[in-house]
Formats: sequence, C-alpha cells, structure tokens
Amino acid sequence: MTYCVAMCVDDGLIFLSDTRTNAGVDHISTARKMTVFEQPGERVLVLLGAGNLSLTQAVLQELSEPSDPERPTLWSAPTMADAARVVGQAVRDVHQREAPALQEFGVDFNCSFILGGQIAATAKARAGRPHLFMIYAAGNFIESSAVNPYFQIGESKYGKPIIDRVLTPTTPLDEAAKCALISMDSTLRSNLSVGLPLDLLVYEKDALRVTRFVSVDHDNTYFEMIHRTWGERLRQVFSEIPDPDWQASANVPMQRPERALVMHRAPVAGDEAVEAKPAQTLAQAEKNKAQR
Repeated sequence: MTYCVAMCVDDGLIFLSDTRTNAGVDHISTARKMTVFEQPGERVLVLLGAGNLSLTQAVLQELSEPSDPERPTLWSAPTMADAARVVGQAVRDVHQREAPALQEFGVDFNCSFILGGQIAATAKARAGRPHLFMIYAAGNFIESSAVNPYFQIGESKYGKPIIDRVLTPTTPLDEAAKCALISMDSTLRSNLSVGLPLDLLVYEKDALRVTRFVSVDHDNTYFEMIHRTWGERLRQVFSEIPDPDWQASANVPMQRPERALVMHRAPVAGDEAVEAKPAQTLAQAEKNKAQR
C-alpha cells in the first residue's frame, strides 16, 4: 500500500509520498510513487500514483511512450486540464489492454493518481495558476478547490484529521509542508504498509522549476523532530483536558438524572401502554397495566 498527499494553496503546491510497496513479515520493498515532468521556465508537473504497482508503472510507461504518437503528451499539453486528460487517457488505454487478463485472475483494476503543476503561457493558452487534480481508475478526474484544497490517495484515513483542522488556501507553503509531514507521520504510526523514505516536493507559484525537493529518511533530523514533538504535544494536550465529571453539575452536565437509562422489551399483544409510549420505563408500563 502507500500514502500520497498533495495540497494546493495560494502560494503553490505541496506533494508528499512514501515509497513502500510491500510490507510482509520478511519482505519489504520500495518504489518511488512521485514522478516529475520538468521543463524549466515552461512547465512543472508532478504525478503521484497509488494502487497496483504494475498498473501505475504501466500508466507511466504509456505517458512516456504513448501508443498513439499523434496524441498530446504531458510535454505538449497547453493547459493543466489538458494534462489531466492525457493522464486519464493513459489510464483508459492501460485498462483496455490489461483489465480483461486481470479479471480472469480475480484482480481488480486498481490505480489512482494525483496530478499537479503549472504551465506557462503559450500561443494557444494563457498562463494559469497552479492546479491540482485527482484522477480515478476510470480516467475521469476532479480538481481541487478552496473548499477542498488537497487530495489523498492510498492509506488516507490516518493522516486526514490534521489536514482538515489546519489546511486552508491561505496557509503558507512551509506550514502546509509541515502539515503534510505530520499527516504522513500519523499514517506511519498506524499503518505498517506505509514507510520511509519519503519524497517531498514544494512548488512555489510561478517558479516554473523545482526549487525545493528532499528525500526524507531515518536520518532526517527535521522529520525526527516532528515525530518526537508531535507525539509529546498530543500527550501533553490530552493530559491537560479535564476528565469527565460524573457528578451532577450545572457546568459539566455529563449525566441527566431526569432521563435514566432504560431497558426496553419488545411489545406484546394487548400491551398498549408499551406500544403507545415506547420511551417509558418497564416499571411504568407494569404500573399502568396493574391500574387497568
């Protein structure tokens, strides 16, 4: 499995991916999930892939050596939306070629991609801001927005809460990169199928070249500091939050005596009291029956 996250903020783009592809008891393998298409001064595109490794690599091969040389490529696409369509078409080409054979062996066609970057102005298109797209296994895609300025693929659930609480379109690039690293650290903590080294690329808006890239391994002091500090601060904040107060109190109404816990039973024929008022206690129902 893997975990990849990409963010689109006002100042640029952040891409982070792990490299673990298999995590058996005695067999751990790695492969890069990040591919960079850079023509300095003209375009920078970053592609993150997750899912079946053979399929993601087949899509990359299709992008590098398209079966139809007349089609646009990531090097010639005039806009980022066109670049997303190029990747989507490559996914569909691989599906058409590989899916029937995979189906015979009971293997799902499982791959997804995140594409982000910026393309300079050309004769056919004006310069655009950085864009970020999520591309699905069917080749269709969606774009990030101010409401949802990030995408995740792979093991996304562990690293999602910190991003939802912190990231906004106005978040500075370095803070967004820190948020992505904390999100990855939370995932590493909870899932063995995600592991170091990590690839981190931070793209500055309008740079049209890669200026910040690092491969994060066990010797990276900043990531080690994040791992240690984040855990310590979480425990500190946790210990500072008051424990539940089970005493009746106007300030901390943890319990409401007027609504006692009730065990219900299924109504029986003729038990109108229980059927008419299912929320009443059994004792009240029996009392009503006795009065009748």
